[in-house]
Amino acid sequence: MPETHLKEQLAERFREINGDHPMTDADDAYVSAQFVVLEELCAAQDRDTDAVRRLMLDGRLPLPGYLRSDGAEMVPADLFALADEAGGVGLLEAWFTAHWADQVAGKAEWSAYLSGRYVCLRSVTPATIRRKDQLTAAIGAALEEPDADAVRLHSLADELDALEPAFTDYDRLRFGGPTSRDTCIDAVRARFPRPDGPGRR
Repeated sequence: MPETHLKEQLAERFREINGDHPMTDADDAYVSAQFVVLEELCAAQDRDTDAVRRLMLDGRLPLPGYLRSDGAEMVPADLFALADEAGGVGLLEAWFTAHWADQVAGKAEWSAYLSGRYVCLRSVTPATIRRKDQLTAAIGAALEEPDADAVRLHSLADELDALEPAFTDYDRLRFGGPTSRDTCIDAVRARFPRPDGPGRR
């Protein structure tokens, strides 16, 4: 299958999942700073770009996190790290889902991982996925308490901050609302100012 056709198929799959939203200059700049072009990553690691695209379309590697406005498929620099750790692409799914005791939960996380939408983490691993879920749940529960513990909330938000990138406006469009950084980090810090002054950590 020609490279252009595979690239078009991948773009179509991406838009099926994320919707067809415009990327602004600011979005492009953010993505270019945080991610790498698939073709460049494959060239640097002596991998066949078309073969990688086929693996993505076959549900064996995650889709790109973003399509830049020029059509470039943007992926994390460690795109192949989990497959390498698992012992190869063929072993990745079993290795990945085994990190969840609940098989249904593991399969759901695998599907989410393949979607490429885990742009909410600086490094996407089963450990960081699980920790992010724990932190957002803990922050949500703490915010519901009548006498919320501001010190604990800041501690949780700071840990989540270390896991999450800044996000961009495109993310708010494709996710249909605020990001977890908006609700669990920025909102917490705005609602509970640090006693040692704004911006202090």
